[in-house]
Amino acid sequence: MHPLFHYVNKYTVISEEDFKVFISYFTPRRVRKKQYLLEEGEISKHIAFITKGSMRQYYTDEKGIEHIVNLYIENWWVCDRESFAMGTPSIYSIDAWEHCEVLLISKENSIKLRSQCPAFNELFLRLDELNTIATQRRITYSISFTAEIHFKYFIDNYPYFVDRFPQHVIASYLGITKDTLSRIRNKIIKQRFF
Repeated sequence: MHPLFHYVNKYTVISEEDFKVFISYFTPRRVRKKQYLLEEGEISKHIAFITKGSMRQYYTDEKGIEHIVNLYIENWWVCDRESFAMGTPSIYSIDAWEHCEVLLISKENSIKLRSQCPAFNELFLRLDELNTIATQRRITYSISFTAEIHFKYFIDNYPYFVDRFPQHVIASYLGITKDTLSRIRNKIIKQRFF
């Protein structure tokens, strides 16, 4: 069965018959490595579900430095939620870190699907809850704990990111320097294996 079918059924119940209607609202798309799903200044017109590959969402400051705000892999939803909801130009860029396959749903289709498919509405309510919890935890760890504790939390809760993204990307996501991450990582490895 389709990966999205399994994903939806982790959070709610949808029959195979209803899923055929559900999936008809999505458009498949391939995104090459380094290709943009969304560029800064554009309005986010779709939510994407990744079926293959990885992406990153980042903000570029006035000095040209990229600040990673989100990382995504298979079975994750990708979107600038503010731009999508408000119809405003995005301050972020979202690009493919690896070659990706995604399923896109437009705002219009997501509204239709929410009204026609209770499972989709239930899914997005649950995902909003989980996103709010994850955001609160990320903020708390960023402002309240040391870089070492923050990194430990990250690798304990998102171990799959460590293998998929290089250290400089993870460091940017955590809001620390690559050198600090390298030092912390070496210390943690020594603690865990010696």
